Amino acid sequence: MEKLARGNAGAITFGLVGFLFLVELTSGILQGYYVPLIPDLVDHLGIKDADYNWFEAAQLLLSSIVVPILAKLGDLYGHKRILLVSTVLTAAATWGVAFSGNFASYLAAFALQGFYVVWLPLEVALIFDRGRQTRTGASQTRRAAGYLVVALEAGAIIGALGGSRIFAATGHDVSLTLIVPAIAVSLVFFAILFGVPESKPVPGRSLDVGGFVGLAFGLLLITGGLTFLRINGPTAWWVYLLMLAGIAVFIPWSRIQLRRKDPAIDLRVLRQPNMWPVQLTAALVGISLLGAQTPLATFAGADTKTGAGLGMEASDISNIIGLYLVSMIIGALLFPRLSRWRSPRFALIVAAFFVAGGYLLFLPFHTAVIEVFINMGIAGLGSGALVGALPAAAAAAAPRGQTGIATALTNTTKTIGGSFASAVFAIVLGAAVLNSAGATASSLGGYLAVFTICGVGALVAAVLLFLVPKLAFADIEVGDGLVAGGSFVPPDRAAGGRVPPVDRAAGDPVPPAAGETRSRRE
Repeated sequence: MEKLARGNAGAITFGLVGFLFLVELTSGILQGYYVPLIPDLVDHLGIKDADYNWFEAAQLLLSSIVVPILAKLGDLYGHKRILLVSTVLTAAATWGVAFSGNFASYLAAFALQGFYVVWLPLEVALIFDRGRQTRTGASQTRRAAGYLVVALEAGAIIGALGGSRIFAATGHDVSLTLIVPAIAVSLVFFAILFGVPESKPVPGRSLDVGGFVGLAFGLLLITGGLTFLRINGPTAWWVYLLMLAGIAVFIPWSRIQLRRKDPAIDLRVLRQPNMWPVQLTAALVGISLLGAQTPLATFAGADTKTGAGLGMEASDISNIIGLYLVSMIIGALLFPRLSRWRSPRFALIVAAFFVAGGYLLFLPFHTAVIEVFINMGIAGLGSGALVGALPAAAAAAAPRGQTGIATALTNTTKTIGGSFASAVFAIVLGAAVLNSAGATASSLGGYLAVFTICGVGALVAAVLLFLVPKLAFADIEVGDGLVAGGSFVPPDRAAGGRVPPVDRAAGDPVPPAAGETRSRRE
């Protein structure tokens, strides 16, 4: 981490990463704090257990819509400014959660709390903007993103362990217990305000309001349809109409975006070979990252008499979750080192194969606790690497002025993948229960189908990453036909058959330093 502590004005400093570390620590706390309190929150609100699904669905729905918009605003007006705005909105919503006493108020507050999902994309964009001036922004961003993932997962562990203990310490006072994350979010606002420098937006840009309205409407229909499919089941025919309508929205929307000079989403950038595999990988990995957690927990806790579980107690299940989070931390720390040893593309491929291997190992090995521990540990190593690596890769592949939206889209596609997986897994497991009729094979088959989908999705992602240019996301300084980020320019376009490196902060070629004629990987 000492390499981040550089003194010049353009470097990614230890202090910057340290303040953003606090932000992601708080983000992790928000993600882990409420989970052990769900039974008590259900009693407090006077609702049924199944009703809690609406809170998570509403937050997921809102975050998938607002994250691209806020990230684009960060590109236009400064990533720190929008990070502060999203923190204020999250803090207000978290205080609202603390004092909500009924279903409607809790639903609204919990959904609005989803503004925190934009924090990581904005942080990665801010870090990359800061580091691009050193001509090693890509490698520095990978290292910094790894530390942010460590903070995120550590916060999730702290939140999960702390929520139930604080609830007991307050004498089971729900409101008093829920004040704690509200205080944490409020304090982190000042960490951003006083500790994080602002990025430098490209002047003369404009917000494509109509483009974002169309994007939000299409995402609302698709993610809403997937949410209702999970809740209402496959017999609700109208959910398919919602999803088809959402897909139909993007047909004219795409044509309009391609004609705009400054579109909401630059589709020309998205279809570049160093960008679209990254975005698609985020969606495919989202299947396991966001969709498989509940099936894994229910599989571990299911009675062994059913033939489809391990019969573990809640405390033992938390140990598996803890191992998974710790392995994600290790994966996040190892990724930049593997990138330095070989290349960022190679490290991404290896991480995707780890996720695939971890879940596919469930097919032959799923009857013993130690087998599940090993499988989840392997999958966690790959998942931890990809959580920070994908937005960092998108930032490295994006042109200046589009870093925030590029990183945010990895989150949006991951959310869509997770929503799709949650709906499909609910149908698969529900069908397995209905078809079992006292037998155990179908029930076990449902879980194995879930693990297969997760593994195959990650395997497809690994194969797609082979299509990325070999030197993508690296700190390219100079080379035949190469510019920063691994993009290719034919040598005949430059005098003498050589192309000087492009300073992505200014968009103009810059001369290499004496003797620097090689490609830096790290």
